[in-house]
Amino acid sequence: MKYISTRGQAPELSFEEAMLTGLARDGGLYVPSEWPQMSKAEIAALAGLPYEDAAFRIMRPFVGETFTDTEFREIITRAYAGFGHAARCPLVQLEPGHFLLELFHGPTLAFKDVAMQLIGQMFEVSLKRQNRRVTIVGATSGDTGSAAIEAFRGLDAVDVFIMYPDGRVSDVQRRQMTTPSEANVHALAVAGDFDDCQALLKDMFNDFTFRDEVGLAGVNSINWARVLAQVVYFFTSAVALGCPHRPVSFTVPTGNFGDIFAGHVAKRMGLPIDRLVIATNQNDILHRTLQSGAHAKQGVTPSISPSMDIQVSSNFERLIFDLYDREGAAVAQLMDSLKAEGSFTLSQGALSRLTDEFDSGRASEDETSRTISDAHKAYAEVLCPHTAVGVKVAREQTGTSPMITLATAHPAKFPAAVKAATGLHPDLPPRMGDLFERPERITHVANDLGAIETIIRKARA
Repeated sequence: MKYISTRGQAPELSFEEAMLTGLARDGGLYVPSEWPQMSKAEIAALAGLPYEDAAFRIMRPFVGETFTDTEFREIITRAYAGFGHAARCPLVQLEPGHFLLELFHGPTLAFKDVAMQLIGQMFEVSLKRQNRRVTIVGATSGDTGSAAIEAFRGLDAVDVFIMYPDGRVSDVQRRQMTTPSEANVHALAVAGDFDDCQALLKDMFNDFTFRDEVGLAGVNSINWARVLAQVVYFFTSAVALGCPHRPVSFTVPTGNFGDIFAGHVAKRMGLPIDRLVIATNQNDILHRTLQSGAHAKQGVTPSISPSMDIQVSSNFERLIFDLYDREGAAVAQLMDSLKAEGSFTLSQGALSRLTDEFDSGRASEDETSRTISDAHKAYAEVLCPHTAVGVKVAREQTGTSPMITLATAHPAKFPAAVKAATGLHPDLPPRMGDLFERPERITHVANDLGAIETIIRKARA
C-alpha cells in the first residue's frame, strides 16, 4: 500500500513514512493510492468480534509491511486497554431508529482518544526501531490536544507541542492540556482562533528548514493514521445494527471533516452506508458548501460547541481529491484560492458527487441547548453540546435506514453548557476528580510563526 498527496507533487510514501511525515511537502494530505475492499462476507464476519479484533481486520490492509501481524495486534491491544467500556465504542439507543455511538470512553473523554492512543503506540514502535526522535506539533480546537498529550506524555522519542486558541476551549479541555507534568509536553496558548493555530501548523510544515531541523511530525487529522483509526467504529457500529444485510446512515458533528471523512472511507471500502450527514454549529461553512457549492470563509463565532468553531476544514481536501477524480492539480488550485481569496467554488460535477453521498444541517446555539434539555427530559441522556448538534440535525433527516449519531465527547468536558440547559452539573469520572486542583503549565504566545518556532527550538535544546 502506497500513499499519495492530494496535490500530486510529493513522492509516494509507505504507511510508516506517511504516518511520521504528516503533511506532504507539496502542502497536500496523504491518502491511500487505492481503497482496499471488504466483501459482504468479510464485513458480516466482524459481528460479535472484540473491538480490537475488528480493528485489526479493518486496518491491516492499510498498514502494509510497517508492522508484522503480531506487532500490530499488540499495538492495538495496548491502545485500547485503558478505555472505560468493554465495547470501547458502544452503541446506545436514543429513540426508535436512532442510536448514539459513544466515542468518549478513552482517557481524555473524547473521540480523539480512539485514534490518538493508537497513533501513540504506533509512533513508539516505529521510532524505537529507527532510533529516531521527533517533534510533534499539533493544533487543537480542544480535544485533539489533550488526546495527543495523553498519548505521548513521557515517551522518550517524542517532544509534544500543542497550540490551542487562548480562551476558546473549555476549562476542562484546557486543564487536560496544561496539567500534565511530563517535561516532553508543552501547551501553547495562541492569541487567535483555531484556524490561526491550524494555519501556523501548516506554515511550520512548509518551512522545510525548521521541519527538518526539529524532525517535525504531526498528529492532527492531517495525519492519515488518525483518519484510519476512526474508520473502525463506522464498521463496528454498522455491523451491530445489521450491516451488511441492511444499510445504515451516520450523522457526524464535525468542524475539521476528519471524522466524517472516515465514514466516506468505510463506504469506499464496501460498507453499505446510506447517507453521511454533516452536522455543523453556527460556524457552518460545510453546510453552506453543500447548499450552493461555494466554500467561503465568513469568520469564526465562538460557540458552546467550541471544537466545531472552524472555517478551514483540513480534511475536506481529502474528499475534494476524490470528487475531482484524484486530479492533484485541480485540488491545489482550489486550495490556493481558499488561502489567497478565502473561498472557492466546486464544479457542478463535484457538487453533484458531494450531494449524492452527503447531507447536512446546522444547529444554532438555542437549538443546541434545547436539544440537550430535551434529551435529558425525554431519555435521561446527558449530551455534550457537540453531540447535541448531531442529534438535532439527525432528527431532521427523512431517510428510512437506522441513524447512528456520533457522540463525540463526555458531557463533563463542557459543564457550563450542560448545566445551563439541564440544571445538572455533569461530574468528571473519579480518575479526573482532582483535575482542577493540579497546577497548570501554559506558554502564552503571539499568532506569529517565528515566535513559536523559537519557543520550540529552545524547549528542545
